[in-house]
Amino acid sequence: MIASKEDELMDALRAVIDPEIGLNIVELGLIRNIDLSGEQPKITMILTTPFCPYGPALIEQVRFTAQNHSGTPVTVEVGTELWDPSMMEEGAGGDWGLF
Repeated sequence: MIASKEDELMDALRAVIDPEIGLNIVELGLIRNIDLSGEQPKITMILTTPFCPYGPALIEQVRFTAQNHSGTPVTVEVGTELWDPSMMEEGAGGDWGLF
């Protein structure tokens, strides 16, 4: 099976780890949309809390990682959706005893 460009970018973003939680942002469900239809890729993400102290660093890591993967400038927008543990990938919260 051939992976789509969105899937490849999502896999690259697994390298970005939330330092407080110790899981990657894909496992946490923080990446809400990847739009590769324009000249410049656009990623919409959310944070685990609106006042996440690592928010600016996570956003920059996402931009940097996506830009290195795609070879072109990337826009990262922070969505307004509130995060909750049900957004996590299946099994990702097991170590926390969440599921």
